[in-house]
Amino acid sequence: MERSRYLLKFYYIGKTKYYGSQRQPNLLTIEDCILNALREKNYIKNREGSGFEFASRTDKLVSARGACFSIILEKKPILMEINSILPVEIGMWAYSKVPLDFSSRYSAILRHYLYLVPTPLSMQKNFESLNIDIMYRACKQLEGSHNFVNFSKRSEKETKTERKIDSVELSIEDDFMLFQFKSRAFLRQQIRRMVKKILDLGKGFIDYEDFLQLFDPLEEISYQPADPRGVVLWNVVYDDTIILKEDEKSMERMEKYFFKRESYFKFKHRLFGLLQQNNFS
Repeated sequence: MERSRYLLKFYYIGKTKYYGSQRQPNLLTIEDCILNALREKNYIKNREGSGFEFASRTDKLVSARGACFSIILEKKPILMEINSILPVEIGMWAYSKVPLDFSSRYSAILRHYLYLVPTPLSMQKNFESLNIDIMYRACKQLEGSHNFVNFSKRSEKETKTERKIDSVELSIEDDFMLFQFKSRAFLRQQIRRMVKKILDLGKGFIDYEDFLQLFDPLEEISYQPADPRGVVLWNVVYDDTIILKEDEKSMERMEKYFFKRESYFKFKHRLFGLLQQNNFS
């Protein structure tokens, strides 16, 4: 059978045992798990000849629902066959055959990230003092084309730091603060650093002039980004020529896993809530 290139869509949870999505020497990554599964089921012979390419690379503790990668396979993928030997926190759920020269990274027309503030706002001592209006204003300021070098992890390899952000949205849902970012491409740690400075602004740690100063590429401003556990790569979008076929059983596997983990953490949340009370006798 002639080898063909495929685009595969998958999810993963950024557990502490994984050192990000991209392969690293002597460290376990999401890429390692995927390639090992594909080799074991005879979809590839080795990484070097597979043309493997992530659409987006993510750091340690970051999760994804609609991540993508492209790869040359020896046979048509059967997703549940691959999923059967993947850990439950990683799973393929859709695929599409693409041209051999297709790039999952450079052909993407939109990347959609979420950032969930990890602590419920009702538990934050400073919630009432948060200036939500100025945070909304900052979100709108980030939209459009800017040099985002001060909103990224600086690197000598990254010489082009201008990006265009299509939209930045902020909402409060179920006592959590949710950010949504959409753009064709982001710089490394850009999501986490934008969130960090929006939160600093809302808490009054910086004023709006300080925030605007971050857009000046001649100023080098150093700070720690927000917690990576809040980041979710929600989706990677391609043009209409790419038609992804969802696999029903793989979707069920994903949704069952998410529901099971949600139920578990709801129970743990209630348990520790009870343990803080002192009104039982």
